[in-house]
Amino acid sequence: MRLRVLSSGSKGNVLAVRSAGGVLALIDLGLQFSDLRSRAEACGIDVSTAAGILFTHDHSDHFSSLSAFHRRHPLVPLFANGDTADSIASKTGVADGWSVFETAVPFDLADFRITPFSVSHDAADPVGFLLESGGRILFVGSDTGMATLGVRDALRRSDCAVLETNYDPVLLETSNRPEVLKQRIAGRSGHLSNDDAADLVRSVNPPRMKTLLLAHLSEECNTPSLARAAICAALDDCGRHDVRIEVLSQNEPGELVEI
Repeated sequence: MRLRVLSSGSKGNVLAVRSAGGVLALIDLGLQFSDLRSRAEACGIDVSTAAGILFTHDHSDHFSSLSAFHRRHPLVPLFANGDTADSIASKTGVADGWSVFETAVPFDLADFRITPFSVSHDAADPVGFLLESGGRILFVGSDTGMATLGVRDALRRSDCAVLETNYDPVLLETSNRPEVLKQRIAGRSGHLSNDDAADLVRSVNPPRMKTLLLAHLSEECNTPSLARAAICAALDDCGRHDVRIEVLSQNEPGELVEI
């Protein structure tokens, strides 16, 4: 498999994954369509050829270009669980083209085997994904306030992981954000902090993992160096010096990752 993260953060989330057989799948459509298309083209990706789009949940930074995309490419199927599909459809008016899956039930998309797993977030029925192809497994787990058993089990299986490191606790607490927002972000249905993600990596220590991509960093309440330092410390504690770390951005695509 090959992975290119086009954007990761509160301003938009899009992942592009190619299977071992060359099939393209997109995860989320959180960029404006013109930005999505230009970033994809710069990476040599034609989004019109996607075999399907997988949606994690119904927050706008994960579906904002759906209406524009669907008008231009109405035959590209849209995959979500029932509650997520219904919620996104009500917000965008895109009521056709949906293929509804059940959370925790694996399904096939071309030569991908996809397993959606439940995450803890303040959305309709949010999920992460395991994508399997060619004997390799990609974990996509962002927008979750806690490391549930399902998240832990999925991460343990991965060769490559896209894992949320949203905020530094000190920067969040000392920020000018309203107290209710701070509580939401740090709550069980909010986001993973650097420390939360590091504790998850430390406790699971996925034996097959070779690449770890740090996702959904807050621009105000985190920095790439803080996120990287927390995860590096966790990997050092596990004696893992074989794992490549990349910090993702919402302003530019990440590097091409061979899984």
